[in-house]
Amino acid sequence: MNTAGIDVGHKTLVVVIRKNGKPKKERTFENTPSGHQELLRALRAARVTRIGLEATGVYHLDLAVALHTSNHFELMVINPKAAKHYAQARMTRCKTDPVDAAMLAEFVEHMPFEPWKCPTESKLALRAATRRLAALTKLLTQAKNHLHAYQQTQFTPEFVTEDIELTVERLGQQIESMLTHVLSLVENDSGLQTIFDRLLTVKGIGSKSAIALMGELLVLPEDMSAKQWVAMAGLDPRQHQSGTSVDKPARISKAGNKYLRSALYMPALSASRTEHNVHAYYQHLIEQLHLKKIQAVCAVMRKLLHAIHGMLANQTDFDRLNEESEAQYNRATTELDRAYSCLE
Repeated sequence: MNTAGIDVGHKTLVVVIRKNGKPKKERTFENTPSGHQELLRALRAARVTRIGLEATGVYHLDLAVALHTSNHFELMVINPKAAKHYAQARMTRCKTDPVDAAMLAEFVEHMPFEPWKCPTESKLALRAATRRLAALTKLLTQAKNHLHAYQQTQFTPEFVTEDIELTVERLGQQIESMLTHVLSLVENDSGLQTIFDRLLTVKGIGSKSAIALMGELLVLPEDMSAKQWVAMAGLDPRQHQSGTSVDKPARISKAGNKYLRSALYMPALSASRTEHNVHAYYQHLIEQLHLKKIQAVCAVMRKLLHAIHGMLANQTDFDRLNEESEAQYNRATTELDRAYSCLE
């Protein structure tokens, strides 16, 4: 089996092909549509069957789609943390683009292979838009904090506060414009609109939270279980125990999608106050299990994710859950009766 590892950069792609367990000399291609086609021809000529590349934000996405749609290769998009730990386990002494590419080629040859499933174009567009919306919201919060800080002293020139106020105003306009475009994108796709309306039936989830959740959840493989969703969000408990002297309290792993955790936080906080079943569970965690408030919110986030999985899997609204999805919603209760650490 011939494998290839691709180290993806902003401008270039460094490729190393392994034949008969031995890496060949690296080759470099441009990270452009024409460079992708040249790379495809080189991979076909080398009779490569499996390809591994590391998830690098948006820079790997067009290449991954090109490789997937060619129908000539098995593609695995590797979690950067998994790639890093694999390199450490191999005691790799150097870190260069060719070394990383060779390591990725070795990874897909020896490690369990998980083929990448390409989401639809509309789902990829939705994720890009929702992440941009999240970035703008973060910038707006920072600008408001700066304005508050500068207004606390009389020595701040007026033109400085005026500049920050202008920034706040512009960011607010950008957010409203982006939100309008995202909602229009959802309305133009009947499948997305159905899921959007379904999420709005959950108490605590508004339009902004719904599209943020959709942007992260809809690009995941459809056969993933609720537990895999939880792990993907980094909300699964992480034990730290060794011998008889080390036994630390369980913490959430955070080894997952930070955008998904962020999108779940406010709905979970709102649901713990307004939805009577969730509120009762939230109070049970605090009063009976003596968890901190932020730990209880993390538990509600996980339970909410189980509920959303059940809703989408069974195509039903939150307030009309059938017995199967309701059982899935409540199954998390016993699993969550343990301490969670705070998010930060």
